[in-house]
Amino acid sequence: MNAPSKTAVETPYVVREDRDGIAIVTLNRGDRMNPLSAAMLAALQSEIDQLADDDAIKVVLLAGAGKHFCAGHDLREMRQHPEKKWQKGLFDQCSRMMLSLVRLGQPVIARVQGVAVAAGCQLVSMCDLAVASEAAQFALPGIKSGIFCTTPGVGVARNLARKHALEMLFTGDPIDARTALDWGLVNRVVPRDRLAAETEALARAASRGSTGSKALGKRAFDDTIDLDVDAAYAHACEVMATSAVTEDGREMMRAFLEKRAPVYPPRR
Repeated sequence: MNAPSKTAVETPYVVREDRDGIAIVTLNRGDRMNPLSAAMLAALQSEIDQLADDDAIKVVLLAGAGKHFCAGHDLREMRQHPEKKWQKGLFDQCSRMMLSLVRLGQPVIARVQGVAVAAGCQLVSMCDLAVASEAAQFALPGIKSGIFCTTPGVGVARNLARKHALEMLFTGDPIDARTALDWGLVNRVVPRDRLAAETEALARAASRGSTGSKALGKRAFDDTIDLDVDAAYAHACEVMATSAVTEDGREMMRAFLEKRAPVYPPRR
């Protein structure tokens, strides 16, 4: 077995920077378009797990180093492991990480400067919000190489209308940032030189209010979105009642009646 290179040893796969309640988590293999190798997935999972218990963080901003956001799975690595057991393990690992983003109590915002394809497009779709530069492109190109983008399609289909999602899956052709906005994959499209500032502005807006209440609300949103309307309202009423009797809920009502800004306790 070859010894790991100096770069692989010294350069972290993921770097994190905290700024006044916002955690900027950056995929750190920009020279290779930040592929989701097993090591990258493990590093990203570790950061997500730490963020889940970090009361100081109100919003997570997910970014990619270099010119592009993420090229999806590392095909070089996949080619080195032809056995199905290894491949299934990789996709299971990736799915766990994607679901961790959904289950994270804080809002997660993708900042997409360039290409986001295959599992990279999936990564955008699993974030709660997304801001893209005008140069960004999105694609599910697996069909062109003989591997249908089945797992990326799970996330993308939960953002797009059925026919838009299937067009991406069947053709593999990229869509530009404006189309991604029209189809519901991203929230904002901005000039590239404004991407960092505009994403941070959205993060600041998403950080308002009770972090605990937001965590309950985010989970409830995902739990109710696919229910029929009666079941959705029943579940939502239970969540609202729970939220109202938490310390955050009581503080919100006290602050409103006392005409002051609320002061919320740390999450537990």
